[in-house]
This record gives sequence, C-alpha cells and structure tokens, in this order.
Amino acid sequence: MKPDKRIAICPGTYDPVTFGHLDIISRASAMYDQVIIAVVNMPWRKGATLFSSEERVALVETATRDLGNVTVEPFSTLVVEFAHARGAMAIVKGLRAISDFEYELEMNQLNRRQAPDVESVYLMASPKYSFVRSSGVKELATFGGDIDDLVPEHVAIALKERIGR
Repeated sequence: MKPDKRIAICPGTYDPVTFGHLDIISRASAMYDQVIIAVVNMPWRKGATLFSSEERVALVETATRDLGNVTVEPFSTLVVEFAHARGAMAIVKGLRAISDFEYELEMNQLNRRQAPDVESVYLMASPKYSFVRSSGVKELATFGGDIDDLVPEHVAIALKERIGR
C-alpha cells in the first residue's frame, strides 16, 4: 500500500548546517511532498558536537524557512525507527566522494535489514559543494578562515561566536 504523502527523512548531525546540506535538502524537497530534517541528538560516530541539538535544529530551521514542505526535528533512535514513526518512505542523503559511498553502502545494508520498506535515496553533491564538510567548516572557522560562502550568514555568525573569533 502506498503512503498518502511521499515523506522523506534527511538525517544528519548538521554541526553546522552547510550550503552542501541545503543543496541536498532543497533538491529532496522538490522530489517529496514532505521532507523532515532529522537532526541526530547524540551522534554515535562523530562524538561531541559544537552545537547542542536544540541549537542545530534552530540553525537548520532558519536556513530552510523558505522551503514550505520542510520541517526539522531532533531524534535519538535508529533512523529507520524515526522514519517509520513519521510515515516516511525514504531516507535521503548526499554523496560527495568514494569515502561517503563506502560508509553509506554499509549503512544502507544495515537499514534495509531493519526496515526493508524504507528506501535509501542518494543524491550526488553538486560540484560547487562536493568538498564542503561540517568538520572542515569548523576547522576553517577555528583558525579564522573565510566560511561565508560555505554556510548561511546566521550559521557563520553562530560559529564565530561559539569559537570566539
């Protein structure tokens, strides 16, 4: 049975949200009736975050406010459990490089075992953003590098305030 609405989840840490993330989110919003940006509350793989989950949700909400079919929520469960709870049919993620592919292939197989009814959909990063990573943005900001063309203005301000530069 097909769902009434085509709902997709875009999970991630978004610490911080970048123009690369926003490119994938806006493209997904054109493909689905509703897109839920699922902000990982406690990232397992990446350790402590610079911003709290509440701060990351607020930064993403501000960055996506012009996308009428996009909402933002924190989550602390398996992504497929979150997808089921929201009635989502797909998990949408971006791919930049081979290293992303290798990791996402493993995650896809694990997710498929848990929830074969939730598809994983991968969008190739736009060339303009293929090198943008949140960790790289934080590193640039830490050492006073120019991040203004990598993140929205409100995110750049928040990063500079948090890092103290």
